[in-house]
Amino acid sequence: MGEEDTNPRPRRDFPAFPFEPYPIQTEFMSFLYSFLDKGGGVAMLESPTGTGKTLSLICSAMQWVVDHKEKKQLLKSMKTDAKLGEANDDGNCDEPQWMRDFDITDVEKKEVPRKRSEFGVGDFDKKRSGAKSANVEKMGVQSLDDEEDFLLEEYISEDESTEGGFEKSKRKRDADSNWSSSSDEEEDEEVTPKVYFCSRTHSQLSQFVDEFRRTRFALALKVTCLGSRKNLCINSDVLKLRNPSRINERCLELQKNQKDAKLKVLDDKGKMRRSKGTSGCPMLRQQKLQKLFKNEVWSTDAMDIEDLVQLGSKIGTCPYYGARNMVPSSDIIVLPYQSLFLRSARESLSINLKKSIIIIDEAHNLADSLTNMYNAKISETQLKRILDVLEFYINKFRSCLGPGNRRYIQTLIVLIQSFLQKLHEFLGTSSYRDEQGIKGSLADTSMTINDFLFSLNIDNLNLVKLHRYIKDSKIIHKISGYGTKLASLQSHNSICSDSQNNSEEGSILSGFQTLDNIIISLVHNDRDGRILLSRPKLSGQKEEGYIKFMMLSGHTIFSEVLDQAYGVVLAGGTLQPIEETRVRLFPNLSRDEVHFYTCNHIVPPESILPIVVSHGPSGVDFDFSYNSRNSLNMIGELGRLLCNLVAIVPEGFVVFFSSFDYEGRVYDAWKASGVLSKISKKKIVYREPKSSNDVEHVLKKYKETIASCDTILKDTGINGAVLLAVVGGKISEGINLSDGMGRCILMVGLPYPSPDIELIERVQHIEGLGQAIPQRCNKPFRNSSNDGHEAESGFGFLRRCKQRGKEYYENLCMKAVNQSIGRAIRHVNDYAAVLLVDSRYACSQLSQNMSHPTNKLPLWIKQRLVSSTQNYGEVHRLLHKFFQFNRQKRHTGGAEAQIGLGYS
Repeated sequence: MGEEDTNPRPRRDFPAFPFEPYPIQTEFMSFLYSFLDKGGGVAMLESPTGTGKTLSLICSAMQWVVDHKEKKQLLKSMKTDAKLGEANDDGNCDEPQWMRDFDITDVEKKEVPRKRSEFGVGDFDKKRSGAKSANVEKMGVQSLDDEEDFLLEEYISEDESTEGGFEKSKRKRDADSNWSSSSDEEEDEEVTPKVYFCSRTHSQLSQFVDEFRRTRFALALKVTCLGSRKNLCINSDVLKLRNPSRINERCLELQKNQKDAKLKVLDDKGKMRRSKGTSGCPMLRQQKLQKLFKNEVWSTDAMDIEDLVQLGSKIGTCPYYGARNMVPSSDIIVLPYQSLFLRSARESLSINLKKSIIIIDEAHNLADSLTNMYNAKISETQLKRILDVLEFYINKFRSCLGPGNRRYIQTLIVLIQSFLQKLHEFLGTSSYRDEQGIKGSLADTSMTINDFLFSLNIDNLNLVKLHRYIKDSKIIHKISGYGTKLASLQSHNSICSDSQNNSEEGSILSGFQTLDNIIISLVHNDRDGRILLSRPKLSGQKEEGYIKFMMLSGHTIFSEVLDQAYGVVLAGGTLQPIEETRVRLFPNLSRDEVHFYTCNHIVPPESILPIVVSHGPSGVDFDFSYNSRNSLNMIGELGRLLCNLVAIVPEGFVVFFSSFDYEGRVYDAWKASGVLSKISKKKIVYREPKSSNDVEHVLKKYKETIASCDTILKDTGINGAVLLAVVGGKISEGINLSDGMGRCILMVGLPYPSPDIELIERVQHIEGLGQAIPQRCNKPFRNSSNDGHEAESGFGFLRRCKQRGKEYYENLCMKAVNQSIGRAIRHVNDYAAVLLVDSRYACSQLSQNMSHPTNKLPLWIKQRLVSSTQNYGEVHRLLHKFFQFNRQKRHTGGAEAQIGLGYS
């Protein structure tokens, strides 16, 4: 009995699951429930697409939350009963039972006004002090007579005041932090533990909500979807701005300008206009509508972003603040990556992660997503434009500005001048000689943060204070608004003519915001990032240098969340190889401290045929390594392989290449040799476009061709289509190639990423984890236009790497392979073949080593992998039987086919 108490059996019943779960789904849910029940931590759960991963996550995690709350409530009741029993035993209680049952504290709690919620519904008709700021905090422009609107309020620096920054009363005007409920409104009770579910895109979050509605939890638990203002705002005047940053600032400005009757709006063409008389945002004027919005959401099944927008539009109140208002009382918060992992976003949304459960879907790209959030790049053109506007501004308003503002604007000017001088020095150096005296063309160079700061000669500048000034003073929007105003009225002025460029990158506002991001980056720990100086080589375009901060350490960001949460769950269809994620996100945890679970695919074994193809039809060994892949013999043998395969592979056939450049070389060689015309006799050939905007059009044509191959194309001999795709492109990352769109996936070689300077810096960082800060010198990086010398030198560096860096590089390659081949087999009735074309995939004694590529494949591929060491004829035979079997199985409605595959 005691043994059962200490080691209880894992829970295997999950009544919220909407139908009878498959065994692998039960195992998945049982593992997650046990992980939470044993104290949480970090878990990685891998479940192939099509196996009901989202439903399994919901039903197991929420079942644990419900059970946990019931246990807490039971324990609380037992303690209460025990105390009542002690009171009765004392015999000192003369009150009748009905009075003892009446808990007066509950009434008192309802009568006592609660503290104001930071994000409650505000009374936007209430008069506020300091109304003057409402008239000067505007980006809009009406005429040159309104230049005082762009004046900065007096800034009191920390050197002059113990409080620092703006006066206390002025600081309270921050609209976002003071958008609060009136004093007579109760604050919602904080629900714990909460579940935070996050993913990369709003469509993925909407899919989660759809799955949640299918469970019985939809009626019992409260769900809130959080999104950006751009996705949730329903104020048409604000939405016209289109730029997310401008939408955010306009929203905050409207809240501060409640007394202003004539709002100035900057439209999407950069022109200024007056709007009709108004008072703040019309979607936030009536507090009762926000209450109605909340009540409507809580009385309905779970709502996604689109549902919230529709409800807000119907009621006439803001869904963005309505959703934020419901965070404390929600059981589940659905939100994008940025809202969870950006500290500023968490603080803005009042997100409390303590004792919470965090589920991160599509976690295979989490490490890259975290570092990209903090990357910042500013071009030479942007720096010059900001400098011109700053100098013009201070010359225009010098006599009106106080000493604090003048001092900080001058500091900004000095800093920008230092950046430009550094760039000019770098751009003026066109070549270098390495340790062997070999001359090379300089493209990129990297520096530590400290080395970069020392090279600027700005030791006396306090970047922390400077950033605080930019944030508190709202100088970005004052000066950007003024610069845009001048651009619209004085197009002949050289200072402002460039700012008429309507592109987001070229705008004064986005440039100034990027500058602030660079300033923030420079106060990071020296080991967390690198500064890159680059002169991109773009054919036919003017060279332009830039300064970029590259965040190296995703684990610093991840640890802020991990340290607060009860448990963090990383889920995905393909998480292998897990070491790449562990090293980048939680290197301080050993492998044993990370709970990993992977399940097989839901489809039967006979529906998947993965084969290693080591030899081509002519007997040539396939070797697509960097030094061999460009040989005409290798490209020709790959073409002969496809000519044979298109005759037996039905419907859709997707071929993945390592890069657009290599795909282009192969395509041109096939076209010149006649291979392409032979392939086209059986399948129409499509190519993935470089522009992601054109991918949908190509996929539509590809799908239409496959759909018509049994009817329209039947008499022509065409049996489907071939799609030439690229690893790392849009098709490899997020496109479903289910059913006929992906009957066969062919991976050409091992797609190791090109070793550019950013990858090399990241590898160096990973090699140094847990070690003392290594001595390093800032080395230039050769130009990629120099006949591939950049990649060659990069590969040479990687060959000299230590085990940790080398393994990381190999893991990046296999993660890309797994994502690409995972595009096929999307549901239980699907079937597909997967061909790994390279002799390096072949199993041998080396395959006993965990670093061998096949040991980093997903479980559902690895367990069924056929490693062909024979000739191509064996591969052809296996494929022929595989497709014959599945066609017969499909036509007989799933009945047992009378044919054996012969490869098990």
